[in-house]
Amino acid sequence: MLTLQSCFVAKDYKRPELNIEENYRIDAVAQDTVSMASVSWNELFTDPVLTHYIESGLTHNIDIRVAIQQIVAAEAYVKQGKAGFLPTLSGNLKYTHQELSNNSQFGSFLSGSQDQYEVTGNVSWEADIWGKIRSNSRSFKASYLQTVAAHHAVKTRLISNISSTYFSLLALDEQIEVTERTIENRSSSLETTKALKEAGNVTEVGVKQTEAQLYTAQAILLDLKTQSRLLENTMAILLGKMPMDIERSSLEDQIIDTELATGVPTQLLSNRPDVMAAEFKLRSAFEMTNVARSSFYPSLTLSANGGLQSLEFDTLFNANSLFASLVGGLTQPIFNGRKIKTQHEVAQAQQEQSRLLFKQSILKASKEVSDAMYSYQNAVDKIEIKQKEFDAYDLATNYSDELLKNGLVNYLEVLSSRENALNSKLDLINARNNKLQSIVYLYTALGGGWK
Repeated sequence: MLTLQSCFVAKDYKRPELNIEENYRIDAVAQDTVSMASVSWNELFTDPVLTHYIESGLTHNIDIRVAIQQIVAAEAYVKQGKAGFLPTLSGNLKYTHQELSNNSQFGSFLSGSQDQYEVTGNVSWEADIWGKIRSNSRSFKASYLQTVAAHHAVKTRLISNISSTYFSLLALDEQIEVTERTIENRSSSLETTKALKEAGNVTEVGVKQTEAQLYTAQAILLDLKTQSRLLENTMAILLGKMPMDIERSSLEDQIIDTELATGVPTQLLSNRPDVMAAEFKLRSAFEMTNVARSSFYPSLTLSANGGLQSLEFDTLFNANSLFASLVGGLTQPIFNGRKIKTQHEVAQAQQEQSRLLFKQSILKASKEVSDAMYSYQNAVDKIEIKQKEFDAYDLATNYSDELLKNGLVNYLEVLSSRENALNSKLDLINARNNKLQSIVYLYTALGGGWK
């Protein structure tokens, strides 16, 4: 048996070989041995209103609270796995009354009935020869660590969602403000156009086109306000509260001066909670394969049974009522309807699935980091371009207004300049929002927020 044990004892887990490139595909931001994922969220975000919302969400969000209960349940299984090395003990208190036939062997002797009182205790213990109990305990522990990592993943995702929603609300606030000013200007322009028509400088067509532009801006304002209200409701759900008004600062107040360093790709294994959860799931599946393999070999059990037994209750707690037995058994499965082989094959398949999912989580993490870096650089470049575009349209609008008053330009050119200026300003605000969103995306992709 000792020889067999040395050959078939449960194997130790080893992380599978992973070909993680030393450089990300897009080198848009600084790479260093230190990743921005190591920065706490309350250091990355400097807006006190936003940090207050994140703190509230981490306390009251429903997904966070559910994840905590999953950790509690997994912790109970860990305790169960540790107890597997200990013997089991059970007690039994029993009273038996039996009516016997008077014509039976014992019926006439016992006057047709028999009473028996019994107090027993049973102890059973299984020797962990093949590492079955140890592997089962390791599997429970890996599952527990998986739920802890899953909780960290929920925390990271929540911080990302709250900050992303908050920045979107700030962008909508600025777009609403721009659109409201545009509506005021177009209302004034409509009055000016009517005066120019009376003076014979423009036709009724120009008046109606100016009026239509006013209605277009009013429709844009309604859409922006609807988006803002829906995002406020989304934020309330993230905070674990009923729909409510969300107080906030402004887009210009958002200053993120943390160096956007990605670190090296191998750090994703220790920073990304979803990657860690995937590996812990693989470890759990690996240990369950050990358990399934050990079922092919004999199991050694020791059991003891003892207690008090008497036909009379008065003599139950008497030394003459004592009895005991000790049994040692070696059980080897032979034919059991292929159940053990099926369990082993299923465990192997589940282990391979977990290995592939672990690899997929790493590929997904690398992609998200690359996407975030590219999006950040794109947003920075786009802000510069959109600012120049807006400045050009804004200046063109001012020039065309002056030329129109002097009858030196076609009114269609004025309408086009105004429309382009509004769209360009809204796009510029979106670009500034996208820059903040890409920072949040990069922070999340690197596994920041949960530490």
